[in-house]
Amino acid sequence: MAAMTDLAPAPCLAADVAAIRAFNRFYTARVGALRDGLLATAHPLPEARVLFELGQREQTDVADLRRTLELDAGYLSRLLARLEEQGLVQRERSPDDARRQRVALTCSGRDAYTTLDARSSQEIGALLEGLGADDRRRLLDAMATVREVLDGAPRPAPFVLRAPQPGDFGWVVHRHGALYAEEYGWDETFEALVARIVADYVERHDPRREAAWIAEVSGRPVGCVFCVGREEDVAQLRLLLVEPGARGMGVGARLVEECLRFARRAGYREITLWTQANLAPARRIYERAGFARVSEHPHRAFGHDLVEEDWARAL
Repeated sequence: MAAMTDLAPAPCLAADVAAIRAFNRFYTARVGALRDGLLATAHPLPEARVLFELGQREQTDVADLRRTLELDAGYLSRLLARLEEQGLVQRERSPDDARRQRVALTCSGRDAYTTLDARSSQEIGALLEGLGADDRRRLLDAMATVREVLDGAPRPAPFVLRAPQPGDFGWVVHRHGALYAEEYGWDETFEALVARIVADYVERHDPRREAAWIAEVSGRPVGCVFCVGREEDVAQLRLLLVEPGARGMGVGARLVEECLRFARRAGYREITLWTQANLAPARRIYERAGFARVSEHPHRAFGHDLVEEDWARAL
């Protein structure tokens, strides 16, 4: 038998393991999963879970129920025996295969399921009512991310592009500052630059010749881009950003495409952009959109020695 130390996580994972275990303890206590009777009923969590699954169908094979719940066959058999003693479930041999059992809720079992289902909805509803709209969205997004990472759940719904709404301009400044600090170590002077660009756009832009777009997934912003005038017949693409969780969905390419389409309609003959040589993902998007680098210069900015680049393409 291996010593317990052989089963300990690697040091680099220890903090992550502790964080997940702490969350598990918090959440099971928060929803009352460890109470003797879940949701003020006579049923502890394992029994309630079986009743809920059986409530989703008229009848099911015990083997299918075991796979759904990922329970040991003997443990599930004992749970079903207790529920059977309470008159909540009934088992019978499958007419197609005598080796298999089918199980279903009785009328009393259906009533028990209905009570559990209603009380669960009420409890979660009360929890959500205590949160603001932004916090509810953050909570649901986080839960979707957990499922996506651990269970291979579907990715979020396709993104949409829309005009900025109140609060979006602050989001653009915040996310540029936070993401570039995290991914490239840029200091607060970059966030200050973004704030000036956004403020100038809000205060002075001509809607016939300038526009901005927010990419949104499931009601939350995941990307942005601005198209502004640089000269009479030259536009400039600015502030392209895509959140890490939305990368790989084509958000960046779609934002650039929309920017180009608007610039053509507005009558510009050329569009330019300014970027840095180390921003490889963005540069790939620009290349695919038909931009070409026209100049480059080393400079000191945002706390680093960088190489600034000017890119352009005809419209």
